Amino acid sequence: MRGTPSESNQREKPVTTENSGHGQGGTTGRAATAGGGGTDPATEAFVAHRNLLFTVAYEMLGSAADAEDVLQETWLRWADVDLATVRERRAYLVRITTRQALNRLRTLGRRKESYVGSWLPEPLLTAPDVAEDVELADSVSMAMMLVLETLTPTERAVFVLREVFDLGYDEIAEAVDKSPAAVRQIAHRARAHVAARRPRGVVSATESQKALDAFRRAVETGDLQGLLDILSPDVVLLGDGGGIKRAVLRPVTGADKVARLMLGGLLKQAAAVSLGPAQVNGYPALTVHLDGELDTVVAVRFDDGRITGLYAVRNPEKLSHMDRDTALRR
Repeated sequence: MRGTPSESNQREKPVTTENSGHGQGGTTGRAATAGGGGTDPATEAFVAHRNLLFTVAYEMLGSAADAEDVLQETWLRWADVDLATVRERRAYLVRITTRQALNRLRTLGRRKESYVGSWLPEPLLTAPDVAEDVELADSVSMAMMLVLETLTPTERAVFVLREVFDLGYDEIAEAVDKSPAAVRQIAHRARAHVAARRPRGVVSATESQKALDAFRRAVETGDLQGLLDILSPDVVLLGDGGGIKRAVLRPVTGADKVARLMLGGLLKQAAAVSLGPAQVNGYPALTVHLDGELDTVVAVRFDDGRITGLYAVRNPEKLSHMDRDTALRR
């Protein structure tokens, strides 16, 4: 399979190469011009919007690996398009990506039905500029991604394209194969659904970091009361081991249960465990290293100054994007 063009291809002489990993592929043979320098308009357009397309796919799927596959499929279709028939390249690319993501989302839904334990979105190590875009950070936060999981595939696509990327109803209608009137109704329904489930207020990065630092100190020192002080009484812990790593199979609810479970599990391996800060999906999070190897990513949800959600991703298949920053764009 041909690799998709990467951002660096704009600045380098294009070559034909095999894709050696997600998001690292070179250009296709079409990318090389007759003169051997530069790229053709199709490749330039794809590369210019690649990060946006990845963000659309990721917000719809919650999986970076699947989002990269969607980009591959988008590129293969885009490479065969007659650009003379395309009025707006960005919108056309988003439409292809949305349709491919919808197909993938339905397949992913069947996969989740047989998933061992809780399914959590794949965490992404993100650069500071993602956190600076408050709306983007909120839309890709682990808490919001889990809210999006409660929407139907079409509702999710409409919500993401309208609320996050501010696409017009006509554009969205073409992407999801619905009438503009139907899209308006779907958007209204999805907004109401999300509003009832999303975090109760936007928490600043400073507030999030302060609460997370307090949480980390309490865990590292075994301070049960300190942990109870930062956890909401109805906090929920979700663990995702994917049947590969040990994790709680069902949600654990309540500050006392969650605190004791976390302290008990970490204290048993205290000598081998280290906690570190990270920017995950636009917000401060914690990484847990065991014997020097990344073992778990812990993202959190804050409401009214306390932690109301803890999301511990241990499935090693979901940690591959934690070794480098992932560029997200609107």
